[in-house]
Amino acid sequence: MEKMKMITISREFGSGGRTIGHQVAEALGIPFYDKELVEHIALESGFASKFVEEHGEHSPGKSIFSYAFASQGVPGVMNGLSTADFLWSIQCNVIMQLAEKGPCVIVGRNADYILKDRPDCLHAFIYANKDYRAERIVRLYGESEKSPQARLNEKDKRRKVNYQHYTGRTWGQAQNYDISLDSSRLGIETCTDILVKLMRGEKI
Repeated sequence: MEKMKMITISREFGSGGRTIGHQVAEALGIPFYDKELVEHIALESGFASKFVEEHGEHSPGKSIFSYAFASQGVPGVMNGLSTADFLWSIQCNVIMQLAEKGPCVIVGRNADYILKDRPDCLHAFIYANKDYRAERIVRLYGESEKSPQARLNEKDKRRKVNYQHYTGRTWGQAQNYDISLDSSRLGIETCTDILVKLMRGEKI
């Protein structure tokens, strides 16, 4: 198998995709872009990092800011694009620029689609059963007014709608990725090991 230079990690909320991506990057000694990606997009767009993080993967036109400006866009400020479309444009440019810099791990932000034409990029999707994910988000992020199941459903729905809107593809569908891994069955460490071996061109 040919050695890959970069990998995109798409994931269900709570599945551990971010953790797996970080561990893969550490094992390979290459840059990891997650929060760092948000910072790049914020810098390029002029929006606050928190706004980019909250709305960059969410459904287009669902924020108060979007409702205020999305219909006509803001001429001269965002080239007439809606807030969501403007963020998408910046996001695409930033991800392609980071890929050009060299080997890296990119988490989320529809990077699998944006880099779909690069033969040196491996695309992975991490998923897990809901009980595993519910326990994990409570352990990592604490309790909230919403139930763990409701939090999972809301996050995943937003990612799914955003992905379909901008890519025309179905989020989580196996055909869109090179490999899909169930972290609740395989475990975080095993998922990491599999992806590291694939990146190195080694047999699993």
